[in-house]
Amino acid sequence: MENAINVGSQAEESDMECSDNDNDCLDDYDYYNIVDDNDIEQIDPSKIDPENFIYDCLGEEQVERLLNETVEYLSSSLKITPSLAKVLLLSHQWGVNQIIDEFRKNASGLLISSRIKPPVITPPSLPISSRNLITCPVCVVPQSVDKFFSLSCSHMFCKDCWVTHFEVQINQGISTAISCMARDCVVLAPEDFVLKHLSRPNMREKYQQFTFQDYVKSHPELRFCPGPNCPIVVHSDENKAKRAICSNCKTAFCFQCGMDYHAPTECSIIKKWLTKCADDSETANYISAHTKDCPKCHICIEKNGGCNHMQCYNCKHDFCWMCLGDWKSHGSEYYECSRYRENPNIAHESVHAQAREALKKYLHYYERWENHSKSLKLEEQTLENLRARINQKVMAGVGTWIDWQYLFAAAGLLAKCRYTLQYTYPYAYYMDVGPRKELFEYQQAQLEAEIENLSWKIERAETTDRGDLENQMDIAEKRRTTLLKDFLDV
Repeated sequence: MENAINVGSQAEESDMECSDNDNDCLDDYDYYNIVDDNDIEQIDPSKIDPENFIYDCLGEEQVERLLNETVEYLSSSLKITPSLAKVLLLSHQWGVNQIIDEFRKNASGLLISSRIKPPVITPPSLPISSRNLITCPVCVVPQSVDKFFSLSCSHMFCKDCWVTHFEVQINQGISTAISCMARDCVVLAPEDFVLKHLSRPNMREKYQQFTFQDYVKSHPELRFCPGPNCPIVVHSDENKAKRAICSNCKTAFCFQCGMDYHAPTECSIIKKWLTKCADDSETANYISAHTKDCPKCHICIEKNGGCNHMQCYNCKHDFCWMCLGDWKSHGSEYYECSRYRENPNIAHESVHAQAREALKKYLHYYERWENHSKSLKLEEQTLENLRARINQKVMAGVGTWIDWQYLFAAAGLLAKCRYTLQYTYPYAYYMDVGPRKELFEYQQAQLEAEIENLSWKIERAETTDRGDLENQMDIAEKRRTTLLKDFLDV
């Protein structure tokens, strides 16, 4: 108490001193509290959050403006028409600096490789009659010279045949890849040449729509939102396998490949995994059942929640849904539950034995992959039930919506963590055996254990202490980000 009194009296004396000379006190305050901006360490957001990704969601007009700026820059730099600039950009994935460098080194070679010029230019071979008529090699109709047009290859065709050629190609969904009608000629028809021959408004609109799609698909910094009928285009300066979320339809996807976000698994690996799952779907059907027998009383149990920590409604036995092991000792055994033990001698076994081992390994990872996918759906239902119960509490005057928001935050974090966990299994399936895989499987097991603890507590949210739940959220998210920092290779 004496210390408390002394501290208080010192504070009062300090206040009185300040009142006598406010400016001095302010100077001292400013001296000790001024922070030089240069002294603050600039922390890279990607080091804190391995999924950090900077991108913009653009509308069609914004994308066209972005593309046109690049076209105009290249057109003015090389003194070529915008239509030819678009052909160059399309064939070189919009690498402006690369195009300019190659053009300065070998302009003719660049134009030939980009299919703007033919390898060998041949003079027009169509004879002109005394009445200045030319016979079109397609429709075989003699027409005046002014009715004929050609690309840089000099292959002459009448306007009507060009129009028919363009309309047929456009109706097949082809636009920027339309080439000359002559056999074996690969010269592309630039945009201005095509539009000059298209008079029907609907064909012009369809052509421009298709060319816009081709330009976006060929641009490494642009990606169409894969959401149904969504017009948004996502733009980012870095073409990486990071998660982008559409501002319009809220679809989340991998920016690099356009598929569902799949960290930490690489784009090429997730494609192989999904193809394998599709090919072996019939084989894996037997593990898709929702019921298993209780390992203690052997009564049939149906999984009606996302949590893998199961409690038999008959004998109250706690066990793991995946391995059926006793949950009391499962904390130390989670590593064994999630990892697959490779047979070190399998290379010396028969072909049939190797095939059985390969199937066994695949089913181990597929079962866990599929289980977490189902858990995500079951936990969505759990969240809806939780929302209904909280609504009843609010209506009964037990707290407000704000008081219960932490439960929704917990449910959102659970879905985020389980989604990452689901995609760790394709990653592990294709990993080579060794110390790195052992470390990955250890972190995977740690993450899985914390996710199941979080899921268990959310399912019993009304009896779970808020502090305990928020602490569990923090632990689970740290496990997730640690795994991604160590193994997300982008």
